[in-house]
Formats: sequence, structure tokens, C-alpha cells
Amino acid sequence: MNSVVTQRFIMCHDKLLANNLVRSSRQFAMALDYLPQSLSEIVKGRRDVTIELIRKSIEVFNVSSKFLFTGEGNMFNEQANTNDEYVLTVVTDYNKKEKIVHVPVPAQAGYGGQLSDPVFFNDLQVYSLPDFDTNHGTYRSFSVSGDSMEPSLFEGDKIVCSHIEKDHWVHAIKNSFVYVIVTQNDVLVKRVQNNIREKGSLTLISDNSFYDNKEININEVLEIWFVKIKISPFMPSPSNMRNGFADEVENLKDIINNQSSIISNLNLTIEKMLKQNRVRI
Repeated sequence: MNSVVTQRFIMCHDKLLANNLVRSSRQFAMALDYLPQSLSEIVKGRRDVTIELIRKSIEVFNVSSKFLFTGEGNMFNEQANTNDEYVLTVVTDYNKKEKIVHVPVPAQAGYGGQLSDPVFFNDLQVYSLPDFDTNHGTYRSFSVSGDSMEPSLFEGDKIVCSHIEKDHWVHAIKNSFVYVIVTQNDVLVKRVQNNIREKGSLTLISDNSFYDNKEININEVLEIWFVKIKISPFMPSPSNMRNGFADEVENLKDIINNQSSIISNLNLTIEKMLKQNRVRI
């Protein structure tokens, strides 16, 4: 039998879902840094809510502690989440399974300003990939434009990405990995240096050394997507299979060979000097 506090906690959870302030129990759990499986046990009445989970729900979702412990007043404090809060838009099929939404280059110009507009997303292509599990997380794909990420990504490539919840940005964004950074005006594909804790910013790094690094305030960022798969329409021909990395390896080999030759000549010189000294003795 659940405690009365647990029952009220479940009521708050259900209210958030009903008002579309969270799109799933999984999102609710992850926002609280809590295992979705453990939350499921609480919602099903198999275990009681913990004090730490209550504390985080008060902090993140403005759940009313007075309501939880006394049953009085509103479920949420006055500053609780409203419909103006960001909600991730998803597209599902008839079986309620999420589909991958593709955002082509023409749609990227207005993407940041239409994140909560279902009509905008209904006009985009959706698809699924074989052997690709979309049951755990939300995925989106973007077309690559420009040459700033060459030779890793070329214009015309498509990248399939998993969504990173905003509450996880601090610890989930790993240095030197490639992400899609969405702002009000831009959709940027870059490697990232995570400076959120230190400076409240991200450093965006291009693989093409022609482009300078760019610092962006984290408050300007609306969405972050982790790049997991590249789909490329291009196959390298034998003439261009050698890339910059291969050239660097060849240069390194030449340097090593030159150094070996120098060392070998030095050894011969030392041996001659030793022989001359022995003769004089």
C-alpha cells in the first residue's frame, strides 16, 4: 500500500502528463536524474517515493511541498511550468511509435522559431531506419550544409541525432563529439567543448581549420542533438580516398625515416671517433 505522500506525488506526475508539460514518464524521470524503471515502480504502486525524488520534483517542476505533505492547496506553486514552457514536438505513427523527423536545409532557417508548432512538423518528412531502436529517446535528422565540418561531414550528408534533455546538458555533452546546436536563428553542426559549468557557454569547433571557433552562451541554445549516424550520398573514388589524416601519417613516416638516417650516421661518426682514439692510445 502506497503512503499518502506517494499517492499525491503520482497525482502531480499524472497532472504534468495530462497538461503536456512532460511528454512521457521517461522524460519526467530523466529530468529528475531518476531511473525510468524505478519511477515506473512508484507510479504502479510498488514502492514509495523517496525524499530525494520529492526534493528534485519541487526544484525542477515546482511541485508544492504543502500539497504533498498535507494535501492542502494547489499541486504546483504559482511559478510552476506553464504552456509557454518548451515542449519537445514528436511525430508518431498509428501504433504510437515515434518516427524520425527529417529537417532539410530549407526548413532549418525557421526551425528554431517553430519548435512548438505541430503544423510545421507535420509538413516535414518522417521515416524509420532498419535495426534502429527509437523506443528509447527521440531522434531527428538534419541535412548538412556548407563545408565547415569537412572532412568528417560533407554538404548533402544527413545526420541522425538523439535528443538531449536540457537538464542533462551539463554532464551529457562530451568534449570533441559532434552535436547539432539549435538557436532561434541557426541550426549548427559542430564539435563541442562543454564550458557550461565554468562559463555558461559552449565552444563550437569546425573540423575545417579554415573556420574559427565560436563561443555561444548556453542561454541562446534551444535544443541540442547528439549526432549518432551519418548517411552520405557520396562514395569516395580511388583518387580521393586519401584524406588529410593519411597525408599526415605519410609525413610522419618521412620524418621518422629521416631521423633514423640521422641517428645511423651519428652512430657511424661516433664509432669512427672511438677507433681513432684507440689508435692514438
